[in-house]
Amino acid sequence: MLRIYSNHHALRSICRSMSSLPKYETLKLSQPKPHVTLVELNRPTKLNAMNKELFEELKTCFEQLSIDKTCRAVVLTGAGKAFTSGIDVKYLSTVAIGELSQIDDSARKALHLRRMIKRTQSCLRAVDQCEKPVIAAIHGHCLGAGVDLSVCCDIRYSSCDTTFSIKEVDMSLAADVGTLQILAKSITNHSLFRELVFTARTFDTNEAQQIGLLSRVFDTREAVLHAAINLASVIARKSPVATLGSKIQLHYARDHSSDDNFNFVSTWNSGMLLLKIL
Repeated sequence: MLRIYSNHHALRSICRSMSSLPKYETLKLSQPKPHVTLVELNRPTKLNAMNKELFEELKTCFEQLSIDKTCRAVVLTGAGKAFTSGIDVKYLSTVAIGELSQIDDSARKALHLRRMIKRTQSCLRAVDQCEKPVIAAIHGHCLGAGVDLSVCCDIRYSSCDTTFSIKEVDMSLAADVGTLQILAKSITNHSLFRELVFTARTFDTNEAQQIGLLSRVFDTREAVLHAAINLASVIARKSPVATLGSKIQLHYARDHSSDDNFNFVSTWNSGMLLLKIL
């Protein structure tokens, strides 16, 4: 009887959390398994091209998920035929560039662009800094800022038909929201990575695995999403304190020496080991 009540209570809690999930214009949230939140980029008719609203909603969404006690792992994917085709060109031309025409001198234009870039960085860094493990389930196209977004995820799975491109060089830019700042520190083939950055050419999942962008590849979109959700469910059953500590330590290790890392984790664990639930 107690077990039945416990299961019923858990189901009611899940249903309540699903009904109370925030609503967004460019994102769709659901809870496919207990303590797992599925976030879908939801501009399928635009191949989930990333406009200002999508960037801002990513920031709001992942900052909220970071503190949501009902969420222990996140899967990020795209609705429709693509993960994302990258930044919305219309957004660049009508909003970002259009705003510059209202500014007279070059110095102020440069400051405006810097603020815009920093704001966009903060939106994607909200994914990177989310306190919950984030798994990217990629399919179709993952281009430009889409690669940056995927890099901000902890784990990346893909369907075998996905095409990638670090596209920024073709837009007269250096990739500025993740690929060169995060992935460059952990890639496994610097020569190939630099080739892909400098040429902006498209590449497939085989080359994506060669540089360390992907950990696993699946036959179909359905298979990759299923695998990502199952992995998130496995993670969600682990101690949330342990997964949080592990993610914080991994992030800290990116920019610190081995001695710093040992000191940091000893201080962290000395506090966490006092908790009753590990």
